Amino acid sequence: MRVFVIAGEASGDKLGGALMAGLSELAPGIEWRGIGGEEMCGQGLDSLFPMEELSVMGLMEVLPKYRHLKRRIAETAEAVVEMAPDALITIDSPDFCLRVARLAKEKRPDLKVIHYVAPSVWAWRPGRAAKMAQVVDHVLALLPFEPPYMEAVGMSCDFVGHPVVAEPRADRADAAAFRETHMIDADQPLALCLPGSRRGEVKRLGPRFDEALMQLRDREPGLRVVLPTVRGVAPMVREMTARWPVAPIVVESSEDKRAAFAAADIALAASGTVSLELAANRVPMVIAYDANFISWHVIWRMLRIDTVTLVNLVSDTRVIPEFLGPDCKPRAISAKMLELLEDDASRGEQFAVMEETMRRLGEGGEAPGLRAARSVLEFLGRV
Repeated sequence: MRVFVIAGEASGDKLGGALMAGLSELAPGIEWRGIGGEEMCGQGLDSLFPMEELSVMGLMEVLPKYRHLKRRIAETAEAVVEMAPDALITIDSPDFCLRVARLAKEKRPDLKVIHYVAPSVWAWRPGRAAKMAQVVDHVLALLPFEPPYMEAVGMSCDFVGHPVVAEPRADRADAAAFRETHMIDADQPLALCLPGSRRGEVKRLGPRFDEALMQLRDREPGLRVVLPTVRGVAPMVREMTARWPVAPIVVESSEDKRAAFAAADIALAASGTVSLELAANRVPMVIAYDANFISWHVIWRMLRIDTVTLVNLVSDTRVIPEFLGPDCKPRAISAKMLELLEDDASRGEQFAVMEETMRRLGEGGEAPGLRAARSVLEFLGRV
């Protein structure tokens, strides 16, 4: 088989890595081409160009890079046409991926296009499903309630779960070793700081997260902070946090990140897939997010839901606190974090919601990457 696969950001790279591993297990000898990050390259992909070039979000963030992204879209579509793959698998990042698929299908109408991560039409812009159906044949959905939205506009769709439920997790010994390595006492509170995986997010949210954590440290003087990051923004994160009054421990490797999640007592995170990672590791959390003024107001007017946190959506609760847009204020954030640290009932409520979220996403069953691979092969008639 020949497969062209595209991911545009860290969360998509993680999904792509798990899917590629599943496909390689079920159908060995696949020829890969495409765009991906560390996880996908670890499965044998030689990325056409660094995936980080595509990790931009928001109207004002994209505009300065529009011409460059347009060139990359054309270049990628041409590579798809040249390869003539059995399937083009696009992973999230619809603004880039679906433009590539459209151009490629214009030249190869018989091209099979599979999109991994259903668009959140239940949240905003419901017309995206019908538009996507013009170029996508099959969808791999992360959430159990998504297939009917896709099938209603003519695409086939399978719920395959989320790889986060099957990812390796550190144990208590790893957590203790992490604390010992960084000289953090067992009873010393440890907070995760997770301002996002995109440069724009880190630049915008980093200072506010720092201020919130400084205010929390005023009430919890022994508080230590660890900031897990990804390759594409690691240099920026290290430069930025070096100027913080109390620099956090910055970790980049997967092993250190897993150990930090196991050792943490609480987390402050940007909205996104990371809330599921925190839930999988049973880390109580506060979610905060803001965007460029214009981008935020455009998005906010389109939203059809009252929460953007995946844990809240999957569990059908509103237990995870959010501070979004104008409400993304350090003082309010730090007050909620202090409550979580000190109130056993609040922590217990979050733990119960995390358990339910993971159950609904298939924890304990077949690995989602393998389920996604089976769906791909069944759709292509290769089973």
